[in-house]
Amino acid sequence: MMRISQLAKDLGFKSSLLIEKCQECGLIHIKHHANSLTDEQVSLLRSKLIKGGTKKIIIKKELQSSLSEHTDNNANKALEEKAVSPKAKAKNNAKVRVGTTALKEGRRIPTWKHKAREGLIKGRWKDVTRVSSSTKKTKGFQKRVKEIPIEKKLVPQKETINKITLQVPASVKDVSKALGIKANDLISKLLIGHNVCATINQTLDNDLIEMLCLEYDVEIVLVHAKNIEEEVLFDDQEEHVEDLEPRAPIVTFLGHVDHGKTSLLDSIRKSNVVSIEAGGITQHIGAYRIEANRKSVVFLDTPGHAAFTAMRARGANVTDLVVLVVAADDGVMPQTEEAINHARAANVPIVVAINKVDKPEANVLKVKQQLSSLDLIPEDYGGKVQMVETSVVTKKGLDDLVDGILLEAEVLDLKASSKRLARGVVLEAQIHEGRGVIANLLVLEGVVKHGNIILCGQAYGRVRALYNDLGHEIKEAGPATPVVVSGLSDCPEAGDKFYVVKDIQNAREIALKRQRKMREISLTGRQHVTLDNLYKKIEEGQIKEIKIILKADYKGSVEVLKKSLEELSVKEVKVKILHSGVGGITETDILLADASDAIVIGFHVVPEDRASILAHESGVDVRLYKIIYDATNDIEAAMEGMLEPENIEQTMGKVEIRKIFKVSKLGNIAGCYVKSGKITRNSFVRLIRDNVVLYDGKLTTLKVVKEDVKEVKAGYECGIKIAGYDDIKVGDVIESYEIHQVARTLNK
Repeated sequence: MMRISQLAKDLGFKSSLLIEKCQECGLIHIKHHANSLTDEQVSLLRSKLIKGGTKKIIIKKELQSSLSEHTDNNANKALEEKAVSPKAKAKNNAKVRVGTTALKEGRRIPTWKHKAREGLIKGRWKDVTRVSSSTKKTKGFQKRVKEIPIEKKLVPQKETINKITLQVPASVKDVSKALGIKANDLISKLLIGHNVCATINQTLDNDLIEMLCLEYDVEIVLVHAKNIEEEVLFDDQEEHVEDLEPRAPIVTFLGHVDHGKTSLLDSIRKSNVVSIEAGGITQHIGAYRIEANRKSVVFLDTPGHAAFTAMRARGANVTDLVVLVVAADDGVMPQTEEAINHARAANVPIVVAINKVDKPEANVLKVKQQLSSLDLIPEDYGGKVQMVETSVVTKKGLDDLVDGILLEAEVLDLKASSKRLARGVVLEAQIHEGRGVIANLLVLEGVVKHGNIILCGQAYGRVRALYNDLGHEIKEAGPATPVVVSGLSDCPEAGDKFYVVKDIQNAREIALKRQRKMREISLTGRQHVTLDNLYKKIEEGQIKEIKIILKADYKGSVEVLKKSLEELSVKEVKVKILHSGVGGITETDILLADASDAIVIGFHVVPEDRASILAHESGVDVRLYKIIYDATNDIEAAMEGMLEPENIEQTMGKVEIRKIFKVSKLGNIAGCYVKSGKITRNSFVRLIRDNVVLYDGKLTTLKVVKEDVKEVKAGYECGIKIAGYDDIKVGDVIESYEIHQVARTLNK
């Protein structure tokens, strides 16, 4: 079988002429260039159209003679026009020249073309060729018609496409170009055959591209486009074992407030670093380097585990070791437990510094016992955790702490290469009025030199100036070295990774691509694991364990909930409690959940205001429960993919109690001020004291002055009587909320 269009290309004819000839031969059903012919019909047409099997078009003698007469007449008439007067010439030009053109359907058609068409009707259409009849008048003369070649070779036929290679993602235009098909035809086929309404620049799915090629009987090989970011940043980043050298450990101090983290850092720094420093660079660089026993240690000066986790949330887990500072007089505090859980979530070893041992009320033994209950077993108890007794006042244990850090670094066997392109992490950045963008970087591998091109998050630029942690200008910095650089195009975020690249054009392109991607992410939002999408992520293999942060009102509730949730672990998916504690849900809990992709569960507690805002912005799933079995049943149902419609609480407003009126027959009436939102007569309310829910119920009365009202908005005062509860105090917060029933779906 062969199509009319294909045969016309082989013979060098137009499809319309070939269709006319087919109808003359009795093939009436041939009306379109896409119609097919059998092998016998093709052979018949070839025999009638081609003599001797050659693919040449020969002009008949009649046509040649007519053309020669036509050209001679034009030449003679041009000579006659030269001799006549201008008036006669104008008169002759107004007439239609007989023998030159003939009127047909209101158009002037050259005589030779008219005769050629007559020849087609008589069956002499294989002798037709396209002859240029264009004439150009120059000073009253017509140019002689160009000589027509007697023989014309046909354009060779393009080879049939059997296999193509296409780079994806590909648009309709790319696919049509690869297949050799018009884009409009491909769009029509997509609409009619696949019910896909696409534009010429729309990207097609890989499966749809393969299906189209299958319909056109073309084998296709899909090749994914190279990621320029991976190609530029990781092309020359192969490590060789012989290039690796020992590097300094990077240490972060964590612990409870007022346990002496900053004082301990200052004491270590002053005992090992020259006191004369330029411009207080160390205070702002966020890290500094000390020398001890001919070895170096880099300390990160962070305000606490909140900043530590915030950097880790951006993928910058740069800390090799955590020093947990615990005061010997206070012992283990809530923030101490949080710091331990943050360090464990980052999967870094811990060295404990038991500080303030010089105080009379210090109890080192008690601190070790408390830490042992948190699975931090000291070495003298048969464990693996180093615990060093320190004092800032007496300088006790400072050298021992540094030695312990160096010993832990030897166990970790930290190494880096200085012969590759440098990379590292941004500690912080600022815009200086006179120096532009100033970025404080920590080099992890390679060597940063003056004049290097740096790609840093969404910023890029050339290193114009390079300073160390003492404020001295240097020419280069090796692995595990904190530096200050200037020359970036924009201010990067803390925790962004930086790379030294070879071409500034590539750096600019990647930075712009990251900016576009960040805009898309800001519109769509980062999707964390929630109970609603948990089952789907388990099916897709994206998660193998459910990470949970647990907060409750009492220690006993924490232990029961923790045990109940961990018992839900199955072979395919494990339940892991990252952090558990007593009290309200804090901002650091949300930060840890954001960094670890965890779910926050609150039992008889509520989030702080800032924690609620942060959870909403970061998309962290926060679940509040009053019954233990509701929490365990929801986790189990999410794992099994059988979530039932749930009641969603929507906070309406918060009211502060400012005065209490005791009425003998009614009980305590709360004189309140609506701080935010509104409170309605029919809304549910919960009484909160120190972020702990004391009572949950409804209102009995809601009044403004002496009149009953349906609602009170923010900025107004009101009187409230809580149904069946009188234990209220000045400063308590009444939170109003509504319950909406919403059907749960796997994808929210």
